[in-house]
Amino acid sequence: MQMFTTNDQIPHITEFNISDIPVGTIKHFWLNIVSDGFGSPISIPLMVARGVEKGPVLGLTAAVHGNELNGIPVIQRLFNEIDVKELRGTIIGVPVVNVPSFMRKQRRFNDGVDLNHIMPGKADGNLSQIYAYRFIERLVKHFDFLIDLHTASFGRINSYYVRADMGQEATKILAQLQNADIIVHNPPSDGTLRGAADELGIPAITLEVGNPSIFQKRLIRSGIEGIHNALCHLKMIDDEIELSEKETVLCKKSYWIYTDRGGLLTIHVELRDMVKKGQKIATIRNIFGAQLNEFFAPEDGIVIGKSISPVNQSGGRILHLGIL
Repeated sequence: MQMFTTNDQIPHITEFNISDIPVGTIKHFWLNIVSDGFGSPISIPLMVARGVEKGPVLGLTAAVHGNELNGIPVIQRLFNEIDVKELRGTIIGVPVVNVPSFMRKQRRFNDGVDLNHIMPGKADGNLSQIYAYRFIERLVKHFDFLIDLHTASFGRINSYYVRADMGQEATKILAQLQNADIIVHNPPSDGTLRGAADELGIPAITLEVGNPSIFQKRLIRSGIEGIHNALCHLKMIDDEIELSEKETVLCKKSYWIYTDRGGLLTIHVELRDMVKKGQKIATIRNIFGAQLNEFFAPEDGIVIGKSISPVNQSGGRILHLGIL
């Protein structure tokens, strides 16, 4: 009989308590959330660093959508670099929140629902709702602060940007510490993990770390730098905040611009480009190459994200415009 090792060497738990973690240690766990059709547990990976001294609890979450990978190495590398003996408080890292979708290399949950649209879920809900509810109840409620790491979706690319409620001092500071290209003032919306945390009184920001389904080294380094700055600000570590020389663009709002018909889409602007009202931003052609329509910027702004898929149906996304 051939023998092999598995992740079973990492403890499986059904309940998480910070007090169970010895001070001055880093521990890994599998936290049971739900069960599959065999009755076997579906568990999320936890990385917990508990400092020697008391301090806040910072939650770091990634892969709420199963194809958003850049946040995973951000959390892994942070835990590799942290000196837990000099840490005050606790860091809780969840490199993959949406385990079923991650295993399938898909964005949405098993039942086709966007997990980041139904938070905090329901105790007696359907597949996705009960998964979301238990994640909030069993883990997120332990956080004092939250940085939720995301990327663009399929067929789109993002700049390195933050969504935060800039009207709240705690989230405003966390956002500014990320050294992002762009910050979008965006009060927490219903259904998001950030919104569910806010309802619990947990200051939270969303950090968009690039593009889906790949690792981008530069953006991963930027993500680590931003979280390092947050740890310094929260006095969880004694170190210097590293501020970038580049100027972060602050947007009071943002929205997507959509097509009104299908065809082959060409976008004429790049990420972080400043566009003027009336500037041509995209052209759409039919399969024979004939131009069907042109699209123009409705107002001045900055390109936060855009589609990269030429194949476009009516109502397809063109670009994500930030309004300064």
